[in-house]
Amino acid sequence: MAVLEADSLDVRIAGQGVCTALSVALQPGQCWGILGANGTGKTTLLHTLAGLRPAQGGELRLDGESLPRIRRRALARRLGLMPQDSHDAFPTTVLETALIGRHPWLGTWEWEGRQDTALAEAALADVGLASLADRPVNTLSGGERRRLALATLLTQDPEIALLDEPSNHLDLHHQIRVLELITARGREQARTVVMSLHDINLAARFCDHVLLLFGDGQACFGET
Repeated sequence: MAVLEADSLDVRIAGQGVCTALSVALQPGQCWGILGANGTGKTTLLHTLAGLRPAQGGELRLDGESLPRIRRRALARRLGLMPQDSHDAFPTTVLETALIGRHPWLGTWEWEGRQDTALAEAALADVGLASLADRPVNTLSGGERRRLALATLLTQDPEIALLDEPSNHLDLHHQIRVLELITARGREQARTVVMSLHDINLAARFCDHVLLLFGDGQACFGET
């Protein structure tokens, strides 16, 4: 059974077609890359898949259930988004920022417990930021902040991970390390990964399926 399914999905932004009548089914353990030139709507499509903006037509289903009907807290336990850019409104530490990923799993006024902290610490170690756990987040470099965004998503632990340009701001070493981490986690834990990329070589190396956007509403997809 598809974990995330688009049925005749129409997405537009500012009058421009992103996709028209797109029907695609994403299975557990698959890694999808979304490719297209600047302005073709990769971010818009990811935000639509995340339920953050409505589609102009068609339907999105998560585990067979209409995605807009799922309560936001329940949806955030199953689906997570790593945006293209991160903005830090409060002077938190690296560990406190990673712990934001546990918010969907906590009740009203409930504090994070030892297990939540352990998950965040493990995620920071996975992305190479364990030694910076007590650093103020506003002192990080762009690449470090990007890896922290991934650690926050890993701490959230969703069954579907949507990542907008996960290699953005990273040097080559960290690009490969981060994408290896994301795809290995997906395969080993039967999680679905969808990420927008600019580098076709990275998509060919790490994704088993690709979705191509052409900027006029046309799209095609298949095995890499």
